[in-house]
Amino acid sequence: MKKLDMQKVNTLINIAVEEDYGRGDPTSSLTIPADAYGKTHIITREEIVVCGMAIVESVLKRYDENLKLRILKNDGSQAMVADALGIIEGPLRPMLSAERVLLNFLQRLCGVATMTYKYVHAVRGTKTKIYDTRKTTPGWRELEKYAVRCGKGRNHRYDLSEAVMIKDNHLAEMGKNFESKLYKLVEDARKIRGVKAIFVEVDHVDDQLDKVLKVPGIDVILLDNMGQWQYKHAVEMRNKMCGSKPLLEASGGITLQNVRQIALCGVDRISVGAITHSATAVDISLDHEDAYM
Repeated sequence: MKKLDMQKVNTLINIAVEEDYGRGDPTSSLTIPADAYGKTHIITREEIVVCGMAIVESVLKRYDENLKLRILKNDGSQAMVADALGIIEGPLRPMLSAERVLLNFLQRLCGVATMTYKYVHAVRGTKTKIYDTRKTTPGWRELEKYAVRCGKGRNHRYDLSEAVMIKDNHLAEMGKNFESKLYKLVEDARKIRGVKAIFVEVDHVDDQLDKVLKVPGIDVILLDNMGQWQYKHAVEMRNKMCGSKPLLEASGGITLQNVRQIALCGVDRISVGAITHSATAVDISLDHEDAYM
């Protein structure tokens, strides 16, 4: 699994600490002796897929270099109710000050990883792979796409520059007989430096897909907001005309209730915006032990 690029998220962590810690934590200063040390367990209150332990460690260091994290559950692993994900030990004042920020990151990232895993688990036994989209929280893309990977999902393009995606409205602008224009577009797209893949989206099987399949050089065809019979028809048409390539990807209207049935239609990929934009933060808390001097 591709590792999290901490350089891309350091600014976000700094912003989070600044907005919460501000000019300090007078409550902890008033109630906790300066030399008090403590230990706390990071506990999950529900079944989750773990994600964000490196973020926890990075957050702690911003409050006090002497705060130590012992990781008990690595990113990508599953944790049951009441499992400890890690143990934090060190100066109690900064430990308490850091609690909300580290939980905000951890609960959100574990939520995305857990939601992703539910979709991946739902299509088990099929050839279909679950992909995310660019429907991410602004500023959180590196983190949320990493969380998708922790949940055993796969990443779609990271940004606009990574791939050329010719949408159905682009095809509409080309007119009814768009094959020659599309052929030229795909040919030109192949020459663009940094472009890793070429996608073409269709929203009609009989009116568009047969024509798109005749154009060489396309990596993935997106089947947008179709019914199950259309997905099956698209797979049959692709297999008959081209074999196993280009790949077919279902998108739009995907839920946990229908994702398996769509996978059973034979599509290669399913992209799900909900695994990032609608993931719910999971229930994680810090269980503090008695402080010591």
